[in-house]
Amino acid sequence: MSTLRLILGDQLNSQHSWYNTVSNQTTYCMFEMRQETDYVKHHIQKVVGFFAAMQEFSRQLISDGHKVIYLTIDDSSNHQCLEKNLKSVIDSLNISKLEYQSPDEYRLDYQLKNICKTLSISSKQVDSEHFYTNRNQLSEFFKGKKQFLMERFYRDMRKKHHILMNGEQPEGGEWNYDKSNRNKWKGSPGIPPFINFKNNVDSILKSINNCNIDTIGRFDGSTLTYPINRKQSLEQLEYFNQNLLVHFGDYQDALHNDEVYLFHSRLSFAMNLKIISPKEVVSSVLDFYRLNNDEITISQVEGFIRQVIGWREYMRGMYWAHMPEYKKLNTLSNQNQIPEFFWTGETQMNCLSKTINNSLDNAYAHHIQRLMVTGNYLLLTQTNPDEVDNWYLGIYIDALEWVQLPNTRGMSQFADGGLIATKPYVSSGSYINKMSNYCGDCKYNVKERLGEKACPFNSLYWNFLDDKRTQLSGNFRMKMMYSVLNKFSNEELVAMKLRASKIIESPENY
Repeated sequence: MSTLRLILGDQLNSQHSWYNTVSNQTTYCMFEMRQETDYVKHHIQKVVGFFAAMQEFSRQLISDGHKVIYLTIDDSSNHQCLEKNLKSVIDSLNISKLEYQSPDEYRLDYQLKNICKTLSISSKQVDSEHFYTNRNQLSEFFKGKKQFLMERFYRDMRKKHHILMNGEQPEGGEWNYDKSNRNKWKGSPGIPPFINFKNNVDSILKSINNCNIDTIGRFDGSTLTYPINRKQSLEQLEYFNQNLLVHFGDYQDALHNDEVYLFHSRLSFAMNLKIISPKEVVSSVLDFYRLNNDEITISQVEGFIRQVIGWREYMRGMYWAHMPEYKKLNTLSNQNQIPEFFWTGETQMNCLSKTINNSLDNAYAHHIQRLMVTGNYLLLTQTNPDEVDNWYLGIYIDALEWVQLPNTRGMSQFADGGLIATKPYVSSGSYINKMSNYCGDCKYNVKERLGEKACPFNSLYWNFLDDKRTQLSGNFRMKMMYSVLNKFSNEELVAMKLRASKIIESPENY
């Protein structure tokens, strides 16, 4: 029996049990497709990164003795559609069985199930063997519960996998060291330069240009800095352990004019393509911590592990628990368009300019930049979450819908009405000033609410709370801010709402 095994672009897991045996009866197929480059406008580095990693994986499989059919984006036999490509390969090789790993994106899962219904051969879906949890584990964990609190899930994961535990109690006496993870970085301690892998992608860039693929963002030169294969990913992990872990937790929420990555690992792209697994990342970090706990405090390690086994697994579980309805949620009824400067970085607000230009230059921004700068602004300006989703999904090299959508529509935009976040993540300029040096270089005054020099975030914040009283005033975690809002004079509130409306109507002027 001849078997065809499909490998999607985010399924580059060389440790999968599929590859334990080499067989002449098994052929693997991988496709670069317009179907995937065009469903949303992606950052040029994202498209290049995916294709580069896919090609590396294909070469490794061939080197290991496996049979591989790989269609590049400009291959004349490429139909640019998953269904047509699969059927073409099946017919040409006289395949009798199709196997595929479970897609992590609802769109592809739905498409593949429908394709299999139309095939005259048998098909089989297998696990991707990547995550700690399966698709339904989070739903089962919260069955019968009214709230889906990430902290409860995270603690259960710690217990279940015996991570940072002393018996049934958390190591160090605390489950969560988030309060220790909010330091402002002021130039010290020094940040080592990140590893630049200098992956040559000239041919890929040429193919993308020849196919007239419409992209966003910038790409200077012809080398990609991110890890695109297993060897590089393991080097990146070791570099993180050796150089960055010691200060990661302290400054994981920090923002700075002159730093893009700070102490972050730059592993998310490799992890989300499954080049490297969360289990081996966590295991490596824990092993390094055990050997160096005289230098590295538990708050550094817990802060990182919480992002991997808590946040990452939780977001995937929430995605599968609530799709496809989740993608349509807009409980705050926000309808404004995303400002044009999100595609250019041309704004006078320094925090937004720095974050957006970092994103355009590097296809990257860390979680606080995404949540409390760009996400905060888009929620305060009451932007349609559909537009927000498309921007976040397109611009970041590590963005895949299973992790992007619940983060954007849920945690960032509160469009799910509180399924993920217990309150909207909104703030005035004071939070950004507390966590960064952005405000010192801005034309606007973070301490002023009114006037042409006042920080736009301030009037936008109070306007948002006033506009959304019906939906939010009953939220227990918002009561203090509404009590402050209620103390404003009518004249001051009207003035702030007038300034906010001008910002929302003409964002290009700010």
